[in-house]
Amino acid sequence: MKFFPRIFAVAAFAFGLSASALAADYKVGFITSLSGPVSSLGIPYEKGIKAALAYQSELNGRKIQLIELDDASDPSTAARNARKLIDEDKVDVIIGTAGSPGALAIAAVARETKTPLISIANASLPGEEGAWMVTLPQPAPLMMSAVVEKMKKSGVKTVGYIGFTDAWGDLVYDALQKSAGPAGIQVVSNERYARGDSSVTGQVLKIVALHPDAVITGTSGTPGALPYIALAERGYKGQIYGMHALINPDFVRVGGASVEGLLAPTGPVIVAEQLPESNPMRKVAMQFRAAYEKANGAPPNDAFSAYSFDAWLLFLDAASRAKGEPGTPQYRVALRDAIVTTHELVGTHSVYNFKPDDRYGSDDRSRVVVKLDKGQWKLVP
Repeated sequence: MKFFPRIFAVAAFAFGLSASALAADYKVGFITSLSGPVSSLGIPYEKGIKAALAYQSELNGRKIQLIELDDASDPSTAARNARKLIDEDKVDVIIGTAGSPGALAIAAVARETKTPLISIANASLPGEEGAWMVTLPQPAPLMMSAVVEKMKKSGVKTVGYIGFTDAWGDLVYDALQKSAGPAGIQVVSNERYARGDSSVTGQVLKIVALHPDAVITGTSGTPGALPYIALAERGYKGQIYGMHALINPDFVRVGGASVEGLLAPTGPVIVAEQLPESNPMRKVAMQFRAAYEKANGAPPNDAFSAYSFDAWLLFLDAASRAKGEPGTPQYRVALRDAIVTTHELVGTHSVYNFKPDDRYGSDDRSRVVVKLDKGQWKLVP
């Protein structure tokens, strides 16, 4: 864990202004995983928030201060970081973190302290448990239905599953079960492994012995490449599928030839230049790319940094509507109420619509299917 936060604030010229005059009016807490097994996702998330700050750093004449903490891929640390940001730094909102378990840990603190959380990991809690959070990554059932449609068109009758032994692995498996049956596809396995494991040989041997027509994983980042590498080593020739949590350059690098031809759902931002001009997300996605390159010195090549950018857009939109004085409990309530009533906000991944009782804000417009072709993601019609 890094005990000293990174603080990004709008630079001001030295015109003799006092420290109090330079203080940020809005405070945004950002938690990500810059170290540990989820860092292959957490580092892109950080680059995305830097792009967001470069895109817009003031609102309604007020400066925005961004305070960042590393949770080292540990949910307990994520929760402690959230408490520090709320109790000591007095943030108005938290954006984070890189993994579903960490996001759920932050959600508990957010609920207790009545602080809005914009989750950039795929995590959701029912009812009052999740009343102070919204989730930007597209829900697993929405994305899985697009994958199953492609499976059905390809004649897949049986599919093997392997996923993480955590909330994300559960979400994907449940979504697969609900979509596959009505499509006439039988799920023949439910193998699991931990994000920190170095081998999945045993699990893959069980899957290969079942001879499924296809294999899909409920994984993410570089650890998500393990099953595909093991399948290739054992000569598996069936179709391979994944989920949107795999759209990451480190996954492509580690997976190499074993992930060529992989089909996965993702947000439109990944193939923005391949979208028609009429798609409203194309324009925002291109603005994101420009801001990302300005902040990081290179163009984006992942799906995760764009979620951080969309979280910033969501905060800006809600803060422009919320009444009250930033830094107060009353303002946090107003900001939460504004977030959960967001309507038709165009982002890079989706056109967001939230309701007080709905944690996710995406619909069919937020998904496309892509194929990995010579290391590049190509839009599948």
